[in-house]
Amino acid sequence: MIEIYRSYLEIKKLDDLNETSRPNKNCKIELVNPSNFQLNKFFYKQIGKKHRWIDRLSWNEQVWRNYIDNSRVSTYVIKEKSDLAGYFEQIYNEQNNEYEIAYFGILEEFRSKKYGSYLLSNAIKSKLKDGAKRVWVHTCSLDHENALKNYLARGMKVFKEEKIKISA
Repeated sequence: MIEIYRSYLEIKKLDDLNETSRPNKNCKIELVNPSNFQLNKFFYKQIGKKHRWIDRLSWNEQVWRNYIDNSRVSTYVIKEKSDLAGYFEQIYNEQNNEYEIAYFGILEEFRSKKYGSYLLSNAIKSKLKDGAKRVWVHTCSLDHENALKNYLARGMKVFKEEKIKISA
């Protein structure tokens, strides 16, 4: 068994956001529209392989399509020129008027270049500006070593922590 530390973080006000500027003039963030399950699957596998993202590995094409085509799910990518650099998936909870950042990551070759902080800033800012009451995320000790630091640096606050055990 492996012991994992999981943190849940949230941000509720735009004033609490520590926004970062665009890393370079060739960097842009785009909503994936129309949805493309292959793109989400690519990022999930590439980013997740070092962080034990395993829950979706058994998904077949139809399960991926059903998830990505859900109107509550949106996917954004960050690019440098035309090269994909990272992504995030957000799930809208209409009842609570809040967004969960379900998956978030930067491809290895684009890490340590401020892409993650810029992408996260935009993920938070766009939804709070649109009137969301909260943007939240969870991360764990298996995620990238800078994940929690990035969430905290952007102004998110921990609202729950837990220790869980998973099989090795």
